Amino acid sequence: MSVIALPAGERPRERLQDLGPRALSDAELLALVLGRGGSGRSALDIGRRMVRDAGGLRQLGRRQAAEWSLQRGIGEAHAARLAAVFEIARRVRGTVPARGEVVRRPADLARYLMARYGDDGEESFGIVLLDGRNRFVRELRLSRGGWSASVVRPREIFRQALLAAAPAIILFHNHPSGDPTPSREDVGITRQVREAGELLGIRVLDHLVVGAEGFVSMRERGLI
Repeated sequence: MSVIALPAGERPRERLQDLGPRALSDAELLALVLGRGGSGRSALDIGRRMVRDAGGLRQLGRRQAAEWSLQRGIGEAHAARLAAVFEIARRVRGTVPARGEVVRRPADLARYLMARYGDDGEESFGIVLLDGRNRFVRELRLSRGGWSASVVRPREIFRQALLAAAPAIILFHNHPSGDPTPSREDVGITRQVREAGELLGIRVLDHLVVGAEGFVSMRERGLI
């Protein structure tokens, strides 16, 4: 049954107007984002199937637009709309630190990085550039799809720091599993990068590992 054929009190748009967005199910919210169905299915049917197949909104948000567009009833336009909505949600949850804001504690950055990368289904690695007073300059993602010695090269890390004239950096990467516990390889590569930074006069202050379940500061753990 199409959404328009439902009784007015059961249509997502009318329910939102009468009861507010919090009263809607995950599938109803998705139906409103999609706007219309496809392949003989209503937007509400597609929303229900997507939530069921993914196991919830959080898991759904970890998928890429290309994955959504392969599903029946979801074309490129629908996939792009969904990707935009989930990206907006991530940005609202984790506001980018203001340029010049002092980074006093790992948690100051971790909250933003968890919102940005904690639910990501792919592993990303990046750096946060700081000035001489530990003030935020910018965040850069340097790789996606892996964090290892073969993927992340100190040359690229420090090239970005040198271009920005940043005397200090903080490394970060995410664990798609959700568990932010650093692996032995994480610790080993971090120490190599830190040693390379000492030769260039660039301080590697910390390495934050983030996941859906929290974050770990290698400096606070005494790992670097």
